[in-house]
Amino acid sequence: MNDLSEKNVPASALLVLGCPEVPVQQALALHIAFKFRKRGTAVHVTGNPAVLNLLKVSDPEKRYLPETSILEKCIKELVEKKRDPELCIVFAHSDAGITYAATMRHLLPASRLVVIIFGKDPEPLAALIDFPCEKIVEKAVHNPMQLRKKVNEVFGWAA
Repeated sequence: MNDLSEKNVPASALLVLGCPEVPVQQALALHIAFKFRKRGTAVHVTGNPAVLNLLKVSDPEKRYLPETSILEKCIKELVEKKRDPELCIVFAHSDAGITYAATMRHLLPASRLVVIIFGKDPEPLAALIDFPCEKIVEKAVHNPMQLRKKVNEVFGWAA
């Protein structure tokens, strides 16, 4: 199901971010959070302290990202069933991102899983995925526009 019209908007979404070395990740995370929150979805963002600090600087009033947590704490909450999002979006620009995506698939077998694979050479990373998920693959490091277009299409936000 790629259409997220108003009646198909998930109640909750989890965004899993990796290391912030590729700039498009933070811009797209804010874009996605804005789009879902505008439709009433509760958005939680998890990642390492560096990426969360970058997002806190970008959103000091927590308008787009009111709820964040360190990845290890979030994984513990998922294991303990304290968190159960309908949608999980994992950003992957390295092997670690693919591992996070596999972990999320294991912990959230009933949730929709979308993996956004990006960076200088995303195709080999995309080929590593051997579990059920939707993939958005785009060569993107500094310019998020083409990747944003694909994200918008997958989530039904295309203008």
